[in-house]
Amino acid sequence: MQPAAGVRERVAAVHGGAELSELLRLYDGWAGRYEQDVAALEYRAPYLAAASLAFAFSSPPAEARVLDVACGTGLVARELYRRGFRRLHGVDGSAGMLELARGTGLYRQLQRCELGREPLPAPAEHYDAVTLVGALGEGQVPSSALPELLRVTRAGGFLCLTTRSNPSNRRYRAELEAALQQLEQKGAWQRVLVQEVPRWERATSEEEENVRGSGYISGVIYIYRKCPVPPPEEG
Repeated sequence: MQPAAGVRERVAAVHGGAELSELLRLYDGWAGRYEQDVAALEYRAPYLAAASLAFAFSSPPAEARVLDVACGTGLVARELYRRGFRRLHGVDGSAGMLELARGTGLYRQLQRCELGREPLPAPAEHYDAVTLVGALGEGQVPSSALPELLRVTRAGGFLCLTTRSNPSNRRYRAELEAALQQLEQKGAWQRVLVQEVPRWERATSEEEENVRGSGYISGVIYIYRKCPVPPPEEG
């Protein structure tokens, strides 16, 4: 059984390749219904990503400073908070989404940022972990933003990223994984975890199903750890 027509239409709108200004307008308009809609989709990425990041930490995370990029209404923050993370900062391009995130009371700091067009509002090496859950996809945050995520992560810190594996996102996922691999080959980070998740969320059409008749699309979680910057060579 597919989600209701209104849910399908709102999801299709934000994944339809709109220009950034129009995309942010769509998210502003969606903000009030967003959590209701993703619940109808059985969207599991915030829960799965937070659990994976918490598992990567060897010590209690209460003092870890975390940046939640494309934080939306705060779904990832809720899951991180349940796992002991307390020093949460968030950024998003949608003012409507940020307003709802502010209402959760979970973030110590929230700022508007159009990632891909402008740098993150943070100094280098500032965060112990950076999350980008749900926004790495076709028509969303470009894979070229990965170095900016690395810039604000301290050496030894973690980056938690997700993307979908549905047919319309396959080209983007291939580009993303090529960029992930290139950064690993350069010694920028080390892969900690790659986890394929078959039931990521409900499909909004049969064409989007990974397995025809399943009713779901799949997704993937990536955890990377930033490598220390090597000292400059002498001579």
